[in-house]
Amino acid sequence: MAAPFRGVSSLNAVAADRVEKSFLLTGKGDGETGRSPQDQTPSKKVGKVTADRILTWTPTAVVFDCDGTLMDTERHWQEARRQVLREYGVTPGAEFAERAKGIHYTDCGRLLAETAGRPELTGKMTEELLENFRSLVAEDPVTAPGAVEMVALAHEFAPLAVASNCPRDVVETCLDTAGLLLYIDHIVVPGEGMPPKPDPDVYLAAAEACGADPKACMAVEDSLCGIQSAVRAGMRVVGVGPRPDEEAAALVDLWVPSLAEPRLVAWAESRPAIPEGASGGTPPRVVPPRPASSGAAAPEAAPRGRPSPGRGSSGTAS
Repeated sequence: MAAPFRGVSSLNAVAADRVEKSFLLTGKGDGETGRSPQDQTPSKKVGKVTADRILTWTPTAVVFDCDGTLMDTERHWQEARRQVLREYGVTPGAEFAERAKGIHYTDCGRLLAETAGRPELTGKMTEELLENFRSLVAEDPVTAPGAVEMVALAHEFAPLAVASNCPRDVVETCLDTAGLLLYIDHIVVPGEGMPPKPDPDVYLAAAEACGADPKACMAVEDSLCGIQSAVRAGMRVVGVGPRPDEEAAALVDLWVPSLAEPRLVAWAESRPAIPEGASGGTPPRVVPPRPASSGAAAPEAAPRGRPSPGRGSSGTAS
């Protein structure tokens, strides 16, 4: 059962408890990221680049975000949003893109309608957004750098889940197109009483599906919305992307420019493999051959012996 969301004060307490965080930051040195009490962003001191909370640890389960983390789809969402707003004579600015990143598509539909000054068309604009996004992904599916290799490596030492704010069919199609679906044990998306990120429920449900304590799980995220969700669930978090903003930097345990980051790859390669026949919250594992190089698609001959992911209840896949 998902724990109730306790709001900003709870998130601040988590950030305060993580004073000795670790980062791989591009072009960012030591310094303070604290802000005034009126700013609801958690604050912390950025310490030395040690990354020990991740790189000396083996998680019980790994939970990946999909959009922007495993799949390079944020540009598709941006274009889908622009297409919708163009129909109503609106050109969104950079601030709009930041507000929309990582939020649930229904919230994005409301934001589109608000931006266009047509709140009565929220449902219609949400449908248009999804239709545009599905078309763009079908035309140009792109896996994020290092995603295939990292998922294949992580599959060997931990059960894997995907926690996403996207509709289940979009997540499954993206992962299948990229050759990643066969590695994933569980897919969790919002719906039927399960709220989207930044609430923690999807991450809590993913941990439960993997038979793991959330505190023993690692989340991999690219957006502030998703990072907040994972932290509220009690997970250690690896952030992925060119550079985090200060809010994201205050929360993650490690930040990497991509999943192909050499130190992260070396860490994953050095984790002990799951013993054959080990029991737990996931089905018996069939390990596909590892891709020959980072970013390569999974081979066609890879076995698909595990039960089909994401086919269980609306909250978790079983």
